Amino acid sequence: MSSNAKEGTCLAVLVQMAIPVCQQAEREHPRTGRGRKPEIPDWVMAVLIMVAILSKRKAKRAQHRFLQQHRGDLLAWMGIRRFPARSTYCDRYRRAHELFRHVIRLQAEKEVRRGEVDATTVAIDKSPVSSRGPRWGRHHQKRGRLPRGADSEATWTYSKHHGWIQGYAYEVVVTAGKKGPIWPVSASVEPASSQASDPSAEKLSRLPVRTRHALADSGYDRDALGETVEWDSRGHRTGKRFLCPEINRRGNRKATVAHRNSRERSRHQARRRERREFLESPRGRRLYARRGCTIEPFNEWFKNLFDLHACAWHRHLDNNRTQLLAALFAYQILLRYNRRVGRHNGQVQWILESL
Repeated sequence: MSSNAKEGTCLAVLVQMAIPVCQQAEREHPRTGRGRKPEIPDWVMAVLIMVAILSKRKAKRAQHRFLQQHRGDLLAWMGIRRFPARSTYCDRYRRAHELFRHVIRLQAEKEVRRGEVDATTVAIDKSPVSSRGPRWGRHHQKRGRLPRGADSEATWTYSKHHGWIQGYAYEVVVTAGKKGPIWPVSASVEPASSQASDPSAEKLSRLPVRTRHALADSGYDRDALGETVEWDSRGHRTGKRFLCPEINRRGNRKATVAHRNSRERSRHQARRRERREFLESPRGRRLYARRGCTIEPFNEWFKNLFDLHACAWHRHLDNNRTQLLAALFAYQILLRYNRRVGRHNGQVQWILESL
C-alpha cells in the first residue's frame, strides 16, 4: 500500500470516530435563535474544522484550501453532498466554539463511563497563549490608534512561569490518575485577563460522576469554588474533595477588634478549615502531588503538538476559541486512535506526522 493510501486511511478513521460524538452534541445542544437553520449542519462544520486543525494549517484560507483538496474523500467519509464555500467556512468557524465546548465534555463522559479513562482525580489550570501581531498598551488606547495588525481583543496577564503576556488563555480540566494518558475533560477560552465571568465554577460544578478529588493551584482559592465541588445546592456532601492551597489574605496584621461572625460566615470558615486539614494530611499531600505531573506537563505537550508556544493561530477571541477547543477535541480523538492501535499512552505526535 502506498504512503498516500495509508495517510488517507488514518484520516478516514479519525473522521469516522469524530462524526458520532459531534452529531450527538448537536442533537443535545441544538442551534437556537431567529432565522432558518443552515443547510450545512453544525456537526459537519465541526468535523471539517477538526480535520483542518489536524493538518496544522493556521490561516483559515489555508485550512479551507486543504479541505478543498480533499473534498471528494471528505464528502464520501461523512456521507454529505454539500461542501462549504470559503466565506461560509470562515463565518461558521467563528461560531463553532460553542459546539466544541459541548463535544469535549461529551466525549470525555463517554470514555469515563466505558472505563477507558480514570477520572477519579482531576486537575484544573489556566494557560496563556500570546496573541498574533504587535503588542499594544494604554498609550495606544489613549491615542485611539493600535499598531497595524494588532489584536484588539487580546488582554494582558502575568504568570510566574511566562511573565507578562498579551493574548488569550484556555482553562482545562484534565484527568490526574496514577495510570493512563492525561485526558481533557472540559475546557473554555477567554481573554487572558478576563474577570467578566467565572467559567471555572461551571466546569467544577459538572465534574464526572466518578470524580472524587479536584486539584487546583492557589489562584483558585475561593470558598465558592471549593463548596461547588464538595457541596450540592441542598447543603449535602457530594463525596468530592477540593484540594487547593490557601492564599494568606490577612498577612501579618493582627485583628484589633473582635468581629462577631455570622452563622453563614462561620459555616464557610468551618468548611475551609476542613479542606485545609485534608490537604495538609499525608493522603492530601500525596494526591496534590499528582497535579505537578499531570496538568502542567499537559499544557507543554498540548502547545508543542499544535504549535502554540510562539503565538495563537488567529486574531480575535471567537476565532481562537474555536481553534483551541477544536485542538483539544482533536487531541481526544488522537488519544482514542492511539488506544485503538494498541498504544495506551499519550504519545500521539506520530499520528499527526502520518497525516
